[in-house]
Amino acid sequence: MAKYIGPKSKIARRFGEAIYGPDKVLSRRNFPPGQHGNNRRRKQSEYAVMLAEKQKAKYTYGVLERQFRIMFEKAAKAEGITGEVLLQNLESRLDNVVFRMGLAPTRAAARQLVSHRHIVVEGRVVNIPSFAVKPGMVVGVREKAKSLEVIADALAGFNHSKYPWIEWDEQQKAGKFLHKPERADIPENIKEQLIVELYSKN
Repeated sequence: MAKYIGPKSKIARRFGEAIYGPDKVLSRRNFPPGQHGNNRRRKQSEYAVMLAEKQKAKYTYGVLERQFRIMFEKAAKAEGITGEVLLQNLESRLDNVVFRMGLAPTRAAARQLVSHRHIVVEGRVVNIPSFAVKPGMVVGVREKAKSLEVIADALAGFNHSKYPWIEWDEQQKAGKFLHKPERADIPENIKEQLIVELYSKN
């Protein structure tokens, strides 16, 4: 499965949520895409509901099917509640941490910053978006990238206090990943237990 590069508003409309950020199309057309999207739909089966929740999580974090299954299997083997551990691991991805630090307006933009070698972890360039950031690690902007307009625009007015698991240093343009977030602190509207139940059926 290749990375989805189609219209993001179409995906947002499918789930009825702005999973990629503010969406002008969704605000005007808050119903599923397609010829019959605005008609009353048949009740979804239990399996379809669970599958949709997994798809929403994948699109939200920009993770492909194989990557997502591997992350789920690791979460299932780890201590703790599987669904919560899965979300914590998704939140620990470097592209997501860069997004949460306000260095990019979307996860896709954060992924691009990482891929283009603008981001450092513990002072070293890391260009792998799926890199797992560990508690205590410092993630920042490469020195010659600190003047990038896209980063300055993203940081302008960004409220760093809304993510208590990240300690931001404005002067250094860097943040410390203090710990994996508690489930209550993760703002995404994802019913992770449905994802666990889906995999348990396979």
